[in-house]
Amino acid sequence: MKYRKLGNTDLQLSEVTFGAWAAGGWMWGGTEKKDAIKAIRVSYSLGVTSIDTAPIYGQGASEEIVGEAIKGIPRDSFQILTKYGMRWDLKKGDFAFSSKNNNGSDIDIYKYAGKESIIKECEDSLRRLGTDYIDLYQIHWPDSTTPIEESMEAVCRLIEQGKVLHAGVCNYDVAQLEEATKYIPLVSDQVPYSMVKRDIETELVPYCIENNKSILAYSPLERGLLTGKMQPGYKFSEGDHRKSVSFFKDENLKQTNDFLNLIRPIADDKHITLGQLVILWTLQQPGITIALVGARNYEQAIENAKAIDNSLSKEETDLISAHLASLELVL
Repeated sequence: MKYRKLGNTDLQLSEVTFGAWAAGGWMWGGTEKKDAIKAIRVSYSLGVTSIDTAPIYGQGASEEIVGEAIKGIPRDSFQILTKYGMRWDLKKGDFAFSSKNNNGSDIDIYKYAGKESIIKECEDSLRRLGTDYIDLYQIHWPDSTTPIEESMEAVCRLIEQGKVLHAGVCNYDVAQLEEATKYIPLVSDQVPYSMVKRDIETELVPYCIENNKSILAYSPLERGLLTGKMQPGYKFSEGDHRKSVSFFKDENLKQTNDFLNLIRPIADDKHITLGQLVILWTLQQPGITIALVGARNYEQAIENAKAIDNSLSKEETDLISAHLASLELVL
């Protein structure tokens, strides 16, 4: 495994960071706790020391699974990245969407980052994770009902108390980053980025490079789309959110797989999977610090971690990008 510095801090994150959304089951058709724990532990054994989770993932389930998986491991040998600002137990802030929890009950999700709510969420996360501090604490989504100043001042207080080491954000644009930076030393922005979702390259990437802020790329495999394992007609299990996502329409699956077949020879020459090739390409892109990659079982976790055993030349990266330029999905 290789490691990269988080912003201007001394914290080193593993280039492949374990993304624990699917581990929580919610919106992924459920979870098998034993498999998720095993996936996290084998990832750690292969050098994946950074784990990204959030309270909303399974309404606490993901954080609890992470907490159980890391039990007994020296705390200074791994990094916990978690979030705040999405409530399913409080109707306050920006209504996000309606959903069902892992038991099939209806829940409403709100984006809310008021000061007292953040303090409560942090205490709940520390308890579920079984730790006394969080390495990187991130607002999950912008909340238009709460001033950014209020949210950031709450995290400042948590840093002063030693419960949080560093502050980050998720899904913030440049204007929101500039506003938040007035009140706290932000080190990162976690945003969606993949071969088929590259809009951040226009404004956000140049800003983060210039201001030494890390970009944590989530969904680099576009939730499985870029693995080559999904064919037109693919059937998702009940509760899997991907069935309604336009990337997974049959016409887009066909186009994506045609593109993946163009770059498959590069993967074959290196004896790696398409998913591993996509992870390597992602980490070569300007401004991208780490790739957050999910795994629901032991085998997926090993594949993700071992991607870093390989590398891409500039020529290979450029060839992949050239093929990618011809891909036009209908979204």
